[in-house]
Amino acid sequence: MVVIMMDVKIKPGMLDDFKDWVTESNKVVSKFDGFVSRRLLESVDKNHRIIVEFQTPEHFIKMRQSPEHQAVHIQGEQFREVGAPTMYKVIAE
Repeated sequence: MVVIMMDVKIKPGMLDDFKDWVTESNKVVSKFDGFVSRRLLESVDKNHRIIVEFQTPEHFIKMRQSPEHQAVHIQGEQFREVGAPTMYKVIAE
């Protein structure tokens, strides 16, 4: 299992739209082989992070290279500043 995390800076006044986009884009992303989950988190000080889980790094990479992901990624850019994800391998549960 891999967990991918990305800190997200949401543009002012766009949080509700971004949350709606996450919910809608999850319908696309969840159809890919190896998908486990994708969630938007908010800290107590109102910082945001997306956490994505896939069964393997290869599953995640294949999803990221798909035209479907490219389309939802471009849509999401209107609500946030672009950030870079970090991938972690789960080593204990």
